[in-house]
Amino acid sequence: MDSKIKLPKNKPKSSLFYLIIVALIITAGILILNPDSNTSKKISINTFIEQVKNEEVKSIEVKNDRIDITLVDNTKEYAFKEPEDTLREILAEIPEEIRTGIETEIIYTEGEAFWMNLLFSIVPFLLIIGFFVFMMKQAQSSNNQAMSFGKSKARLSDKQRNKTTFKDVAGAKEAKEELIEIVDFLKDPTKYTKMGAKIPKGVILVGAPGTGKTLLARAVSGEANVPFFNISGSEFVEMFVGVGASRVRDLFKKAKRNAPCIVFIDEIDAVGRQRGAGLGGGHDEREQTLNQILTEMDGFEKDTNVIVMAATNRPDVLDPALLRPGRFDRRIVVDMPDIKDREGILKVHARGKPIAKNVDFTLIARHTPGFSGADLENLINEAAILAARQNKKTISVNDLQESIEKVALGPAIKSIVLTKEEKQIVAYHEVGHALVGHMLPYCDPVHKVTVISRGHALGVTWSLPEQDNKLDSRSKLEQQLAMALGGYVTEEIVFGEMTNGASSDLKKATEIARRMVTRFGMSDLGPIIYGDQNQEVFLGRDFGHVKNYSEEIAAKIDEEIKKIVNKGYETAKEIISKNRKLLDEIAAELIKKETLTGKEFSTFFKGIKVPKKISFAAISKK
Repeated sequence: MDSKIKLPKNKPKSSLFYLIIVALIITAGILILNPDSNTSKKISINTFIEQVKNEEVKSIEVKNDRIDITLVDNTKEYAFKEPEDTLREILAEIPEEIRTGIETEIIYTEGEAFWMNLLFSIVPFLLIIGFFVFMMKQAQSSNNQAMSFGKSKARLSDKQRNKTTFKDVAGAKEAKEELIEIVDFLKDPTKYTKMGAKIPKGVILVGAPGTGKTLLARAVSGEANVPFFNISGSEFVEMFVGVGASRVRDLFKKAKRNAPCIVFIDEIDAVGRQRGAGLGGGHDEREQTLNQILTEMDGFEKDTNVIVMAATNRPDVLDPALLRPGRFDRRIVVDMPDIKDREGILKVHARGKPIAKNVDFTLIARHTPGFSGADLENLINEAAILAARQNKKTISVNDLQESIEKVALGPAIKSIVLTKEEKQIVAYHEVGHALVGHMLPYCDPVHKVTVISRGHALGVTWSLPEQDNKLDSRSKLEQQLAMALGGYVTEEIVFGEMTNGASSDLKKATEIARRMVTRFGMSDLGPIIYGDQNQEVFLGRDFGHVKNYSEEIAAKIDEEIKKIVNKGYETAKEIISKNRKLLDEIAAELIKKETLTGKEFSTFFKGIKVPKKISFAAISKK
């Protein structure tokens, strides 16, 4: 297998380049060492003879045809003689006593002059040749870039370095079981071909962002020990039509050459969106690229042992032809991790980190419902950064708890200074949420109440479920809506008016009510879904919403939403009014401490009858 994969080698640099540099250095050195003619004055040979006759010359130096003259006042001059003339012949008319008083030196440099002349003749020639060679290489490089424009940009991962296996992937048991077949096939394909079985040509991983789709694909590559080509869907599409299709052809050509192997296309929805969706023509670049992918996957020869894997978090926008049997015919759902999976993921990312002995990852996993694998990795990293910032030797439980709140809610913003009145309003608002949630059986238990700002919120009421729930009943949604309105109602009762701090709560309550009516059938309008949600992704959520109901039904939908919200409002108002004294006590304590834990909050309800919390699992058992 290794013999098939040709790794790029470093291209040696041209020796001509170094030759030109050496020639320039030598020339510069000779020019520096040579006498600078610019500092000397050129004179005629007759002038030179007159100066000697007048005893103005101090010394003479003869180099070939050049006569360097130094006058009595140290002025430098030079003159040229005929090659056949000698100095004695030139100064023959000068009296002997004058000539003997002049320092004379004759230097024979015939060989040196030859090489100097040769060097000064060759250097310009070399520079011209070097310039033309450089221009030709630049043109050739541009031509190569133009020719490689349609080549695939897929990266071949190095399996020996940072090798990923299924041991590095916690949770996702069902997904790993599905992928084990892929690994087994790549290792021993005859085991399946003898039974007449065909391994799927394409496997698509579907899941929310951060659930580990790319990690699973790398684990398959590491387990199977085969070449792994990795490319993003957006790398196919370019401005010019046809480039993406060319890159697809080149990618599959490389894959067949290195079979058995895995081709992994991340974020395939960037190029695999449904055709004819209303945006772009039928011959645009994206659709050309998608057509080529469909053709290549359907045109694989038998026994090529090339498996195409893809990942997306938007399977609803993919073209149906891409998902049909024979292409991406195996669909593996990578779901959000449950509490056991979260515990395993935390332990995987805690490897190599100094974790305190009293850290219970089961408890941390229970406090992180809805966290993806990427969120949990970020959680451990934030805890390590926090511990290092405080010069600790180990990562403690407090570090992990602080990182949970930072990842889920945002960093604590202690620089925001609230006035006494604002702090009182925020405290009553948050206690209103917590009080309503605590008194309603279907709401999750209160974990923490604080008036310390986090993210965009001036205060936070944090509730955590006792167990992971996949289903929500109508009663639970109604009570969650009432809890969301608890702060709004509290401001109205205590202060006589509301602030804009309740805007996010009103948005949440309205959204819950709208989903109950239009999506879940939890209203008097009956078990009907209003509006086609699948069409929203093409033209945007506002323009793409298909209104498949009349104006009369639209008015009834608004009435039902208002009815559900009003019911939650009345429920919250009743609870706050009946427990006004308790509300004041908890709010005063919260203003004093700024943060109340779930245990501290529950101590205020001693002797008060509080409904027992009910989960949907308990309802289903009945």
